Amino acid sequence: MNRRRNNTAVAKLQDALLRFYREQGRDLPWRRTRDPYAIWVSEVMLQQTRVETAVPRFAGFLRRFPSVRALASARERAVCEAWAGLGYYRRARNLYRAARLMVQELAGRMPGDEAALRRLPGIGAYTAAAVASIAFGERTAAVDGNVVRVLARVFALPGRASAPGLVRTVRAQAQLLVDCGQPGDVNQALMDVGATVCRREAPLCPSCPLGRWCRARREGNPTAYPGRKAKLARPILRIAFAWCQRGPALLLERRPLEGLWPGLWELPSASGPRAKHELGRRLGQAAGPRLARVAHELTHRHVVASVYRATTARRPGQKWWRDPLAAPLSSLARKAIVAVTGDSDR
Repeated sequence: MNRRRNNTAVAKLQDALLRFYREQGRDLPWRRTRDPYAIWVSEVMLQQTRVETAVPRFAGFLRRFPSVRALASARERAVCEAWAGLGYYRRARNLYRAARLMVQELAGRMPGDEAALRRLPGIGAYTAAAVASIAFGERTAAVDGNVVRVLARVFALPGRASAPGLVRTVRAQAQLLVDCGQPGDVNQALMDVGATVCRREAPLCPSCPLGRWCRARREGNPTAYPGRKAKLARPILRIAFAWCQRGPALLLERRPLEGLWPGLWELPSASGPRAKHELGRRLGQAAGPRLARVAHELTHRHVVASVYRATTARRPGQKWWRDPLAAPLSSLARKAIVAVTGDSDR
């Protein structure tokens, strides 16, 4: 009797999610294709990047690299340049490595199941489950922060958002929900509910398709679930940039393929507690007056960058750019240049 009641409850939740997805699901470009490659690219773009940032970049990336083979045959530096503005460049490098591996070992085909996808570089549990369910119809739950929040509230599950015990319980509940004929749609419906309705703050409970079953709502305090993660202080990374001009041209240098912003261009720089001093050592003379100061947030660090007027000769890996904002810049370098020039239209 209890099993029958549980099955009925799961079916009602599935129906509510699928109806919501059909009627109110977000119209996103990667949802208009069944191409596993395009779906994979979108999921990698969305790792730690907001949807509104990824949407305008998706079509351009696919035009430049329309298939696994096209991506694998490109130069790694070109892939990193095409990724500029999306951040977390390790994802672009893993995308490239995975494409090369698929060409070498799988004749350029995407693996069709979660376990095989997880063996590719840069594909973790969530991305593998999302691609497997959306592109290949595998009944596997894709659990991210949105899904944890939604199901923690529906079932009033205790624990902090990142607690392994809570995530395991949420995964088990989500797995029941995707055990149906449309697992990819259920996964995407849960993502959309978390992103647009069951928000971290000020959830829109009257509009929620799962509201009638939500225990946290019945308790009258949905934002109590899940428990908040403990905030950790982020260390400060100090960077000094050199503003070297020759007529209308500005000197830029390409970053190495290792570390932050791999393969992108920026002003000549140095970093560390004595960044300005180290920059002077690089230039062979003391840096001049400060022209601008900008702040930038990374996942684990707070960046403070100062731009100093300077003079130096061009070195290997550097180039004079008449239109520096047209270069494939790191996001921090773009912010620094705009801070000096005031040219914020691009």
